[in-house]
Amino acid sequence: MKLYNSKFFHRDLSWLRFNHRVLQEVSDKRNPLYERIKFLAIFSSNLDEFFRVRVSDIRQIKSLEKPLRKKLITKPNKVLKEIKAQVHLQQEEFGRIFQNEIIPDLKDEGIFLIDYHEFSPSQKEIAKAYFKKTLKPLLNLDVSYHTKPDSIFVENEASYLTTLTGDTLQLVKIPESEARFYSFPSENGKHFITFIDDILKYGLGNLHEDDDVRYYALKISRDAELYIEDEFSGDLMKKIKSSLPKRDKGQPTRVLIDKRMPEKFQEVLKEALDIYNTDLVYGGRHHNFKDFFSFPNPTDKDLHFKPLPPLPHPVLSNSENIFATIDEKDQLLHYPYQEFEPVINLVETAAEDPSVTTIKMTLYRLAETSRLNTAIAKAAKNGKEVIVFIEVKARFDEKNNIKWGTIFEDNGATVIYSYPDIKVHSKILYIERKVEDKTKRYAYISTGNFNEKTAKLYTDFGLMTAHKKITKDLNKVFMVLQRVTIVPKTKRLLVSPFTTRITLENLVNKEIENAQQGKESYIILKMNSLQDESMINLLYKANNAGVSIKLIVRGMCSLVPGIANQSEHIEVISILDRFLEHGRIYIFSNGGEELMYIGSADWMTRNLTHRIEVLTPILDKDVHKTICDLIHIQLADNVKARIIDAKQSNTYVENSKTKVRAQYATYDYFSK
Repeated sequence: MKLYNSKFFHRDLSWLRFNHRVLQEVSDKRNPLYERIKFLAIFSSNLDEFFRVRVSDIRQIKSLEKPLRKKLITKPNKVLKEIKAQVHLQQEEFGRIFQNEIIPDLKDEGIFLIDYHEFSPSQKEIAKAYFKKTLKPLLNLDVSYHTKPDSIFVENEASYLTTLTGDTLQLVKIPESEARFYSFPSENGKHFITFIDDILKYGLGNLHEDDDVRYYALKISRDAELYIEDEFSGDLMKKIKSSLPKRDKGQPTRVLIDKRMPEKFQEVLKEALDIYNTDLVYGGRHHNFKDFFSFPNPTDKDLHFKPLPPLPHPVLSNSENIFATIDEKDQLLHYPYQEFEPVINLVETAAEDPSVTTIKMTLYRLAETSRLNTAIAKAAKNGKEVIVFIEVKARFDEKNNIKWGTIFEDNGATVIYSYPDIKVHSKILYIERKVEDKTKRYAYISTGNFNEKTAKLYTDFGLMTAHKKITKDLNKVFMVLQRVTIVPKTKRLLVSPFTTRITLENLVNKEIENAQQGKESYIILKMNSLQDESMINLLYKANNAGVSIKLIVRGMCSLVPGIANQSEHIEVISILDRFLEHGRIYIFSNGGEELMYIGSADWMTRNLTHRIEVLTPILDKDVHKTICDLIHIQLADNVKARIIDAKQSNTYVENSKTKVRAQYATYDYFSK
């Protein structure tokens, strides 16, 4: 099976090519060493989630009746086989980069990552003492298993060491309470670090009389789906809450083992864990490289990116009355280049302002500790009508979302939780104030979550506006979420699953008509993912009509560029740098009166058809110009942009004499 056919890349295989772009950042020496190490961790963490979510979904499809299965995916076994082949190639590349680039570059900085075979006599004594005093009491060494599936359970995403003696399998869980890396005392300016895995191997080996006992790394990723049997009856939030403990006991979707593990041992392991060859993925001596997020730096050298502290907003940061400022003019915020503080200030001000009567917002991924969340609770405690929709089905954030929902309720807010069979993914805030017996409305519509932590890492746009039609439309969206109405009859906002798809289709078709009439026509789209086949086919139609199409797609891209009579006029790039590109921006020539939308929806079937999403038009000319300037900076990137071509080869855009690194150029843009 090929990675793509002539019309569509397979979404999951395309996602693997995105993760390959992450791996490219590990090799890119324009990144400081410890940032390259961080990209190792990101690559590993991404792959863990991919197996827990996407591979799990494909395996579930295998169990369906054939007619339904064919509607969902073609030949899931072949897809899984190709995924495994691609992952194997990436794991091999990962290992080469780590051993041949990262390890030598660490040595150049006087940092030596050593295994237990390389311990010096003094380090052996230190390792023995640490094993005996700290690690051994945390181990359950009395438990060993005969090779029967019903007697063995390996925890999800935990790191293990395993050995086989006779017909007895021993599993040793690497303690999660201890730091993954251990730093030995420095010697003559040289710094020595080891995985605690190696201290365990050394210590455990000393417990055996047989010198041939070998321990191998093992890690299992398990199905992350909660499998709520019936979302349409009973209390969905309570069902989700009660299902969370089951997640870590799901079926294995990947069994990652040390590739040096003898074949006989692998056969015993498969029988013991009740798994098959398709479940096995070969890795190196150490797993869970996401722990490299906390890799120690024992030197006094700064081996990270130079700080780019968020800049104060030129208007909102100096505003004495944020509502008056928004009344005067729409305000655009762009994180992490600018501070998230104005959003927090907006909610904190609304919580205290006696003229504010109502606050409504949607929350998808909440920060664990948050001034913004605290302000929401305070607003409710102060007697304001606070209505919060919390999407409890935001995967891996369910527990934290439920926690904050309970806090909001305890303070008097009305909390609405997930709806059956649809996710609320919009990033919206609506505020009402009573001023001289008149109701004034305010809206904040964003491409990213209300989350102070991710606002420092993800590039997102947020629009604050008092535009009457937009704020009126936004209240209609909340009326749907409150189940007061069924369909939001909006005039300016695009709302999935009601108007987003049809409006975007009409805008593309208008570009096609203009091109056919010899008028200027272009489409510029920036998004996280492009997967919806209907929209891709429409872009192909636009291509054949002569519409100029430029796409910036960070992640998966199912559109195949550069095919004659299909996509030769479509250019696609992907930018991957120190911040995660997360904004969604859609621009249409519109016969000379350029239209622009920003919001939460990617061009995926789920965002257009199965989620509640909100896109807002950009009506303010200054805001419009700013976003256009920033988009053209990204289109000019020739340092961190990769070309998405028909082979998804991830070739960097060629450097010209003038280098443009979009994220740094964007920071400079706001620094002026």
